[in-house]
Amino acid sequence: MKPSAFVDCIYDAGGFFIAEKGVLDMPSSIKFGTDGWRAIIAEDFTFDNVRACAQSVASYLKRSKQSKKGIIIGYDTRFASEDFAAACAEVLAGNGVKVYLCTKPTPTPVISYSALAQKTAGAIIITASHNPAQWNGFKIKTAQGTSAPPEVTEELEKSIVRIQSGGKVQILPLTQARSSGLVVDIDLAPGYMDHLVGLINLPRLRLAGIPMVADAMFGAGMGYFNTLLQGAKTKVTEIHGERNPLFPGMHNPEPIARNLVELASAVKESRAMVGLATDGDADRLGVVDEQGQFLTPHQVFALLALYLLEVRGQKGAIIKTITSTTMLDRLGEIYGVPVMETSVGFKYVAPLMEAHNALIGGEESGGYGFRGHVLERDGILAGLYFLDLMVGMGKTPGQLIEYLYKKVGPHYYNRSDITLSPQQRDGIMDKISAKRPKSLAGLKVTGRDTPDGLRFHLADKSWLLIRASGTEPLLRIYAESSSPANVENLLAEGKNLVGV
Repeated sequence: MKPSAFVDCIYDAGGFFIAEKGVLDMPSSIKFGTDGWRAIIAEDFTFDNVRACAQSVASYLKRSKQSKKGIIIGYDTRFASEDFAAACAEVLAGNGVKVYLCTKPTPTPVISYSALAQKTAGAIIITASHNPAQWNGFKIKTAQGTSAPPEVTEELEKSIVRIQSGGKVQILPLTQARSSGLVVDIDLAPGYMDHLVGLINLPRLRLAGIPMVADAMFGAGMGYFNTLLQGAKTKVTEIHGERNPLFPGMHNPEPIARNLVELASAVKESRAMVGLATDGDADRLGVVDEQGQFLTPHQVFALLALYLLEVRGQKGAIIKTITSTTMLDRLGEIYGVPVMETSVGFKYVAPLMEAHNALIGGEESGGYGFRGHVLERDGILAGLYFLDLMVGMGKTPGQLIEYLYKKVGPHYYNRSDITLSPQQRDGIMDKISAKRPKSLAGLKVTGRDTPDGLRFHLADKSWLLIRASGTEPLLRIYAESSSPANVENLLAEGKNLVGV
């Protein structure tokens, strides 16, 4: 059990406040959350801990008789990510598992697709996705390219405990592993881009003449929109398209409004028609309209569903998480397709997509997956589909929102994140679980449920949700309603409920 540490306050690399003064309980074991294990570099995200994770994966592959298929190991643009990836490769090779090691920072969706396409046993990705700069992480993908399910991560966690308690980590130095053929360097981008040609009419997008700004957020998605779209009339201007592990000018590489101020300015200054942003590992998408206004992930999710249903004339189920918009339910009614809801995390979305041959699956976080592709989030493909929606309907993003609202009615959304220690966060969730208010923000509460956190349904179809993040030390409060004022009132009610 690790000792507690006393701190006055903590700030991230950009000077943003993280935690209040007090005692922080250090985690005593590695836990896989909503999408992998994430921790602060040099505190818990150490080479020893990463090697323990890699050894647990190697042991699992041998127990499940998948080790002969080999495994892909990739990484993002964070501090020392390539070194942590190399450490993983040495461990897998030390266990006799062939490794396909990425030669450069590579988007998670590219790695996920490649695991499926190349029929490997899966992939390890060194990435903390959208977390702040001081974090890194360890994601595990299955042979289908999807996030490892809970039963697998639970088995890995138990194995890690045994390894940390004196178990053996087998290592073959990288130079020897390469010379013996157990580690092969690989560039996954060409195969992924070839696959996209079968999913979308790229020549049409190149000829469309859309002036756009791409924000790679200093992440692994840098260069992808340029490569895919340049060469004809469409002009792509990229910002933050170089590696900088500090992610300067943004709180974290998450494509939400507060982090896309420079993208919004670049769209307005260049008179672009749209701005597209991908997060640190490019599995999420953020969109800024022609006026520099941020489109919420709910609006983008609904528009992508509308694109597949109306522009492409496809049919199929829509899979959404509990934090996603009710606009999807309305679209399901209009177009006669089922809409299904699950817990937060694409590891819950993907199985439902597969079981129901779903058209699209997505999350409030800006991650969307599509039929005909790997059943994982892909910010690059989502961005291309959004552009194709603009071309297919001949509308700007702002006009698309107007068209959407004519169909489903106005829907507004916001989220408030509160930084708390895991103990504080869990204590609050326990405390509020029994609360049954009759009204919130002047609206009658018509129901409450607890599929993932605590959600209140209101008389006008608005909703308020309070839940603990599965990847960060945060308590999140979500609200959707028919006006921005109602949303803010509901968020205030949520903060009153949790007592902050």
